[in-house]
Amino acid sequence: MALRSEIAAVTDRIVARSAARRRAYLDKIARAAAEGPARAHLDCSNQAHAYAGAGADQAALADGRAPNLGIVTTYNDMLSAHAPYRDYPERIKAAARAVGATAQVAGGVPAMCDGVTQGATGMELSLFSRDVIALASGVALSHNTYDAALYLGICDKIVPGLVIAAATFGHIPGIFVPAGPMTSGIANDEKAQVRKKFAAGEVDRRALMASEMAAYHGPGTCTFYGTANSNQMLMEFMGLHLPGASFVNPGTPLRDALTEEAARRALAITGLGNDFTPVAEVLDEKAIVNGIVGLMATGGSTNLVLHLPAMARAAGVEITLEDFADISRAVPLMARVYPNGLADVNHFHAAGGLGYLIGELLDAGLLHDDTTTVVGKGLAAYTREPKIGADGLRWQDEPRENLNDKILRPVSDPFQATGGLVQLTGDLGSAVIKVSAVSPERHLVEAPVRIFHDQDAVKAAFRAGEFTQDVIVVVRFQGPRANGMPELHGLTPTLSVLQDRGLKVALVTDGRMSGASGKVPAAIHVCPEASDGGPIAKLRDGDIVRLDAGRGRLEVLTEGFAARAPVTADLSTNEIGLGRELFAMFRRNAGPADTGACSVV
Repeated sequence: MALRSEIAAVTDRIVARSAARRRAYLDKIARAAAEGPARAHLDCSNQAHAYAGAGADQAALADGRAPNLGIVTTYNDMLSAHAPYRDYPERIKAAARAVGATAQVAGGVPAMCDGVTQGATGMELSLFSRDVIALASGVALSHNTYDAALYLGICDKIVPGLVIAAATFGHIPGIFVPAGPMTSGIANDEKAQVRKKFAAGEVDRRALMASEMAAYHGPGTCTFYGTANSNQMLMEFMGLHLPGASFVNPGTPLRDALTEEAARRALAITGLGNDFTPVAEVLDEKAIVNGIVGLMATGGSTNLVLHLPAMARAAGVEITLEDFADISRAVPLMARVYPNGLADVNHFHAAGGLGYLIGELLDAGLLHDDTTTVVGKGLAAYTREPKIGADGLRWQDEPRENLNDKILRPVSDPFQATGGLVQLTGDLGSAVIKVSAVSPERHLVEAPVRIFHDQDAVKAAFRAGEFTQDVIVVVRFQGPRANGMPELHGLTPTLSVLQDRGLKVALVTDGRMSGASGKVPAAIHVCPEASDGGPIAKLRDGDIVRLDAGRGRLEVLTEGFAARAPVTADLSTNEIGLGRELFAMFRRNAGPADTGACSVV
C-alpha cells in the first residue's frame, strides 16, 4: 500500500531539516569506508599485539583474508537482562570459525540497571551512562581491525549508547544481538498493587520484597514494556536486529540459533563480500521514522523520546518533538502491554508480536517498506517468524493472526486511534506526555501546584498527609544539567494512591519518568529546564496550572507569572558521591532534553 501522507510529510521535513548534517555525516562515512579496516595495513608489531590473545585464530587473523568480527559486549551478571551474554562470545567465535572467519571481543562497556538505582543516588549517572557507553564502544572499535561489529546490549541507556557508537562507526556493518526477556513471573498488576499498598503503609517490606522477587526472578529482560523492551522493538523496526529476534527467551535453542546466525550474517555483509551493508545505510531518515511509528503503535517508553533524537543526530538526522507528536496522531495504538495493559512481553510475543504489528502497519501504509536492513532491502522480512527444526534456522511466512485481542489489535480495530504521545506547549515551555495508559477523564487536570526540588520531599509530604485536594506536583531541577535527569519512577506508587483516593493528580517535571510510568498524567522533559532559568523555575506553591493533553497545552493561569524572576537552587549536593564527581563534564555539556540531552553528539 502507498505510504500514508502523514508519514510521508513528516519524513520529508526530517530529510529537509537534516540535509546539511546528513550530507556531512555521509561524506565522513564514505571517507572511512574508502580507507577500510586498517588490519592489513598495520605494522607487524601492531598486528601481533592485536592477535596475541586470539589462540587458535591467530593464523587466520595474521593471514588477513577472512573477515574479522568485533564484539562489543555489555555483559555483567548483576543485570538479569545482560547475564545471558556471558557465553555469547564463544558461541559467536565458533560460528565465525565455521565459515572460515574470526571474531574477537573488541571491548566490554558499562551497563547499569535503572531498576537497581531507581530513587537512589546512582540514578543521577544513568542518563549519562548512555554517553559513556558510546564513548567506550568508540574506544573498543578504534583499534580499526574489524570488518563488522556485533553489539550485545538491551536495556535502557545501553542500546541508545550502542546505536550512537554504531552510527559513528557507520562505515562498518553492525547487528544488534538481544538476549530476550525472562520468563513470566507474577502478574504485573499484582506487583503494582503490592507497591501501592506498601506506599500506603498497608503491607510491610517483607511482603514487598516477596512480590518483587516473584516478578524479577531469572535471567533476561524485565517482562513489562518499559524502555528495555521498547529498545528491542526499535531495533527490529529500524532493521538492526535479525527478524523476530527481540522476544525469544534466553537459554532456548532458538535464542542460540539466532545469536549464531547474527554472527554469520554480520560476516556476510562486510566490505569483503558482495552484500556490503554498513550501518550508515541502515540508519537513515526512513528507518528513524519507522522506529517512531513502532513506538507509537506499541505504546512504548517515553525515554525513547529522549534517546531517539540523540541516536538520530549521531547519524546526521535531526528530529523534533513535533515529529513524534504528528506521527502519534497518525498511528493507532495496537498493543496493550503492561503498564498499558495486563499482559507482559511474553504474552505479547505469543499473541503475534512484532511480526504481526509490522505486517499490519506495512499494509496500512504507516511504515516505509523500502528501508535497508541488516538482512536486505525492505521491511517485509520482519513479518516472517524464525523457526528452528531439523534443517536448522529458517524464517517462514505465518498466517496474519492475532491470537489475543486483549493484547494485540489490527490497524482496523485498535485500542486507540492515536499512539498516545502528545507534545505539550505553553507558558512552561515544551514537554511530552504519554496518555496511552491514562484514562481519558484524566487527560485534563487543572489544580494548584506544590513545588518540590526532589522526589524524596514529595514522599515526605505524602507521609505527612499534606495532599488533601487536587494537586499538580511539580518536581524541578531534575534536568540533565541539574543532576543528570534521573527517572522519577519512585513517585508512581505515591501519586497512584492519591489518584485512587479520588483526587485529580498530575506531575510536571523537567526530569524523566520510566517507561513504566503508568496511569498518572505526567508532563515530563520540560524544556528549558529549571537550572537553565526555564519558566518552570518561576512557579510558586498555589499557582494554578492546567495540563490539557487533548489540546496539547501546559498553561499557567496565575496572573503575573511571566514577569517573575526564576528561582535558583543549591545543586552542590548533586556533585559529590557515588561517582557524580566524574560526571561534571557531562552535566555542563548536556544539550536540552528535546534534542536528546546528549553531551557527545
